[in-house]
Amino acid sequence: MPVTWWWVRHGPTHAKNMVGWRDLPADLSDTAALARLADHLPESAAVISSDLIRAAATADAIGNGRTRLPHHPDLREFHFGEWDGLGWQEVSDRDPDLSRAFWETPGDHVAPGGESWNQLSARVSGVVDGLNGAGHGNIIAVAHFGVILTQIARAGGMSAYDALGHKIDNLSVTRLHWDGAVWSVGDINHLP
Repeated sequence: MPVTWWWVRHGPTHAKNMVGWRDLPADLSDTAALARLADHLPESAAVISSDLIRAAATADAIGNGRTRLPHHPDLREFHFGEWDGLGWQEVSDRDPDLSRAFWETPGDHVAPGGESWNQLSARVSGVVDGLNGAGHGNIIAVAHFGVILTQIARAGGMSAYDALGHKIDNLSVTRLHWDGAVWSVGDINHLP
């Protein structure tokens, strides 16, 4: 059965440093933006989210009576490990070679105490593959920047480096379609 994935990035946290598995809340005060987002998404969709509060609360805010699937920990953001909470310059000063490789040649480079692009991609793709056969024609997945980029790379047949070049705004929608055999990319970073 074909499935259209409507990837939504959670509401803003306003953090100015690296945020991975730290459980920061989202600012959901822009009710007009949330209403536009909810209205843009298909009514017949099932809704799933990361178990981090910023994604789960955003999913609840746009649910509008849609079928709510349980939060899923494998839809969490990159696990930045020891980098979580540090500023970009702090990470670069601390681990200059690794931090450069992590972003410029993503794949198997692992954040200290965290994970690599390939590990993130594998865990997210496992959730997607499991739900592709669950009988939902539309799935709204509220998740995170890195999570969404792994699926853009997968659907678009692009490298991790190329996927990382995409902007994914808070409360934006990225639409990817699985026809049962082949992925295709619709909108990326659409702001309703």
